[in-house]
Amino acid sequence: MELKSFFGSRTRVKLMGLFLMHPKNEFFIREITRKLSEQINSVRRELNNLKKVGMLRTSSKNRKKYYYINENFALLEEFKNIFVKVANPQDEIIKAVSALGKIDFLLFSGQFVGVKGEVDMLIVGEIDKEGLKKYLEEELAAAKIKFTVMTRADFLYRLDCKDKFVLDLLTKEEKNVPINNLKKYIDVRIKARN
Repeated sequence: MELKSFFGSRTRVKLMGLFLMHPKNEFFIREITRKLSEQINSVRRELNNLKKVGMLRTSSKNRKKYYYINENFALLEEFKNIFVKVANPQDEIIKAVSALGKIDFLLFSGQFVGVKGEVDMLIVGEIDKEGLKKYLEEELAAAKIKFTVMTRADFLYRLDCKDKFVLDLLTKEEKNVPINNLKKYIDVRIKARN
């Protein structure tokens, strides 16, 4: 789905995505043009449009004008939800999570597939949990992702014990499993459940 069809401008969509996915950050115009690979005039025009509707605010530091998200903007949560669903940062998350350790299994659920749930992401493997938490807070703060990390041994033990949390996630139709190095173990245990 192309958001520019709804919002009228590719630059505006890119700007909204930048600010909504990095709500704690402030950006100045030249920095934004580099990040988005857009012309300065279109960036300036769309920044002014977003400021007029109340989504962005500005401040001045060191003779530079910085733009940041207006946390009191009435439609902020709705726009965040739209961008998380449509922009779908799963590819970015897969790369970032994979760089933090050895991943045996990665499952996206909850907001990534458009449903409410206890967890949005299940990770099985050896991973730098602090690094993961920092990445999610800094890069995807808008999404407020709920995640669970388990070791391979813990995950397989929970499967053997027919743990409701794990089995419910695995048997849901609304899920995406981009990394699955445990398929043969999971399939055997799921079949044994039925």
